[in-house]
Amino acid sequence: MKNGAQNILESKIGRRSFLKMAAIAGAFGATSSFASGGVTRAATEEEVKDPFPGSKKVKTICTSCSVGCGIIAEVQNGVWVRQEVAGDHPVSLGGHCCKGADMIDMVRSEVRVKYPMVKEKGQWKRISWDEALDRIGTKLNTLREKHGPDSVQFLGSAKISTEGAYYIRKFAAFFGTNNIDHQARVCHSSTVAGVANTWGYGAMTNSCNDVQNSKCIFIFGANPAVAHPVGFGHFLKAKERNNAKIIVVDPRYTKSAAKADFFARIRPGTDIAFIYGLLHIIFKNGWEDKKFIDDRTYAMDEVRKEALKWTPEVTSDVTGVSQEDILQVATMLVKNKPGTLVWAMGLTQHTVGTGNTRIGPILQLVLGNMGKEGGGCNILRGHDNVQGSTDMCCLPDSLPGYYGLAEGSWKYFAKSWGVDYEWLKGRFKSKEWMEKPGFTMARWWAGVLDGKNGNDAIENAGTNLKALINIGNGITSIAQQAKVKEGLDNLELLVIADPFANDAVALTDKQDDVFLLPMATQFENSGMVTATNRSAQWRYQVVEPLYESKQDQEFLFELAKRLGFYKEYTKGMLIKGNKKDFKWPEDATDEIARIIKTIGLTGWTAERVKKHTDNWHMFDQVSLRGFGPMKGEYYGLPWPCWTESHSGSPILYNVDRPVSEGGMGFRNRFGMEHNGVSQLAGKAISVKGSKVKGGHPEITAENIEAVLGITLSDAEKKAIGKNWKVDTSNIIAEKCMEAGIAPYGNARARCIVWEWNKFKHDLPIHREPLRSMRHDLVAKYPSFSDRKKQYRVDTKFESLQKEKDWSKEFPVGLVTGRLVNMCGAGVENRASKYLAALTPDMFAEVHPDLAYKHGITDGDMIWVYSPDGTKAKVKAKFTHRVSADRIFMPFHFAGVFQGKDLGDKYPEGTKPYATGESANTVTNYGYDIITQIPETKVGLCRIEKA
Repeated sequence: MKNGAQNILESKIGRRSFLKMAAIAGAFGATSSFASGGVTRAATEEEVKDPFPGSKKVKTICTSCSVGCGIIAEVQNGVWVRQEVAGDHPVSLGGHCCKGADMIDMVRSEVRVKYPMVKEKGQWKRISWDEALDRIGTKLNTLREKHGPDSVQFLGSAKISTEGAYYIRKFAAFFGTNNIDHQARVCHSSTVAGVANTWGYGAMTNSCNDVQNSKCIFIFGANPAVAHPVGFGHFLKAKERNNAKIIVVDPRYTKSAAKADFFARIRPGTDIAFIYGLLHIIFKNGWEDKKFIDDRTYAMDEVRKEALKWTPEVTSDVTGVSQEDILQVATMLVKNKPGTLVWAMGLTQHTVGTGNTRIGPILQLVLGNMGKEGGGCNILRGHDNVQGSTDMCCLPDSLPGYYGLAEGSWKYFAKSWGVDYEWLKGRFKSKEWMEKPGFTMARWWAGVLDGKNGNDAIENAGTNLKALINIGNGITSIAQQAKVKEGLDNLELLVIADPFANDAVALTDKQDDVFLLPMATQFENSGMVTATNRSAQWRYQVVEPLYESKQDQEFLFELAKRLGFYKEYTKGMLIKGNKKDFKWPEDATDEIARIIKTIGLTGWTAERVKKHTDNWHMFDQVSLRGFGPMKGEYYGLPWPCWTESHSGSPILYNVDRPVSEGGMGFRNRFGMEHNGVSQLAGKAISVKGSKVKGGHPEITAENIEAVLGITLSDAEKKAIGKNWKVDTSNIIAEKCMEAGIAPYGNARARCIVWEWNKFKHDLPIHREPLRSMRHDLVAKYPSFSDRKKQYRVDTKFESLQKEKDWSKEFPVGLVTGRLVNMCGAGVENRASKYLAALTPDMFAEVHPDLAYKHGITDGDMIWVYSPDGTKAKVKAKFTHRVSADRIFMPFHFAGVFQGKDLGDKYPEGTKPYATGESANTVTNYGYDIITQIPETKVGLCRIEKA
């Protein structure tokens, strides 16, 4: 029932306008006023003062984007009755975007999946949890016995806790396959690979808060005003605080651009060319930071050679940015330091994504902006815990903590999990397949189709994929939706575990053995979540799971029992303290802290993380330094957090702080020398207060005494691990803290990745998109050679690009992006009445001039045709935000496929409030050469009036 004010407002200004005002109010710290029910009589004075007597307030964390905003949930008699902003949270500072303000309504959505269901002969049938688990377990055991463990694909989630993500990855390992992946594949896999291969870690180096220290904020391939609104507030504070300049380079005039001091419109797919154009000007004028380059980088001469080619004239021709604008951006970057570089999926989703995510950091190295307050690469992740799920390597090519899949890594984890290595190896088809990456989320469907009907050929383990277990993964975020549908239709078993009806249930025509399981929302469970700046927060459980929902770990544990490995699977939680039983999630948190040394999670005990969340009001809102009882620590203990007393590391690679306060050099990850040149930092580069002067290698049991100048006791020598990454005694890290150094070494950032030379990708160079609007440039800037068996699938590059001039038949450019009221595939947001009402229809932004050429008027339904033979029917929305040669489509919709409404295929009572075509039905074929992230930020299409 509506209250009087709501009725009046809706009648005066219209329902949608009212909802928009409500969403805006949420961003400015208003409480959620729509969740507490209707008013049937005038409230008493006492009820006004205390509307929910006897209630309790729970501190918890928003589950939308990766900023990590605080929420105060008020609970009465087990019911979440009111939501408030956390005015004292050091990151969100009392702010919410409309998505954050809607958390209470997400939990209480009327279209949640309420009980387990199975699809039989095309009809949905309610069943019990026991029946569902028994049938799924039996089917998985049968498939495993008949076809082997690689017949199953697992999709994990960035929308669950770090512990949950860790245990999903662990589940795949114990099942015996590396066919495991999640959303990070399609958003920032190229960031992780590109940045990690530049200076050691593939993550944000600073934080949103630290942007307040910047004097220049270069937003390149991101729209934080929409995707991370509360985080963007820190950017605006930098303008107030130190007159920071904001530069936005984007194919589209975004809401972030509206707040910028300078905007340049770029042709999609030319990011590397643009930065080389900036570097050309910087080097020509001697504006580079020569000392930083000499002391802390390797192979910058290779960059200089390439930059020489990119004169303003050449750069302008390729990128579409005027020579004057290129000079203006370069000048602003140089004159306003320190400066930070901000990017998101605008840089990552390209065939050259791993080139984009290296050339950006190289620019920052040239400017000397790394390892400084107000500098760094502030890489904005998407989902609330995508950093945590990525760190847990819910991925096909690594064990948790980025340990990879080599024999030594498996042996380390087997020992740490308390199981026999030979037993674990026996779970796989063979040792070869145990150490070989599995299928990715981007192209798992190829593993089902197995090269049939012209699909890309695969390398399989004696079987194609027969089953998909999807735990909280919005499947319409995958490119080539027609292929995804074909893959779903040809499975023998499809299991979807989600609080909401994942759109896969509507997309597929599969008639039998489709299971839809009701999972608890994030607020009906607890555990760690890792924000975009590598910091941990504890998401406290607000209410018990509603309806028949189960928590994620309950589902995994019950399934493990039916598959026969529950005891081995959970043993890792018992090792610390030699326990007889475990407590979830705390013992899983401590298991992670005990094992994962590579990114320094030793300090992330459940007790410490909870203490930070409990005391979030005791941290500075810019530096994130603690005070009072939290003195000496940084909020969320951003990794690496080397020991249980370490402060955390708010700014990576900062040698001006002692290691006890997060100081460190670049990681020594790439060997001691290359081509006879030392990879260690220069003699003048030492971490503040370090007893070890100049660059030094990573610390091992073999070199620790020599490098640190100490003598270990016999007991220490016996207990110590082979190197810092596998030293469960943590002696190496403790000794390094005493010596004032990071255990991973003090080395140089590198500008070339020699391991990628076989793909001619060692140095980032401009390559035209596979479907380019400038076919005249393809011969000069060709794509890569086709690649065989990349994550088990063949991938086309040059052969597709040179097949023909695609722009003749498909002359309109296509870019995709986010809306402020939705996130990812939009599964949760479209299940909210309020958020869905803000944008109830899927649309394409079309410039009026382009529309005029095709006889289209504002609001018309149009067809968008892809070069891959697919089409989408959407509403035309006129705007000058896009140029007259391309359209923009948001990627959050599903429930309509190539013009066909799929609404009747959702189980009764679960259809989202907003449905529409998925943009990924018409995004073009194309994948990054290293990570297989899809090329959805540049493509071609053809439009016509429907």
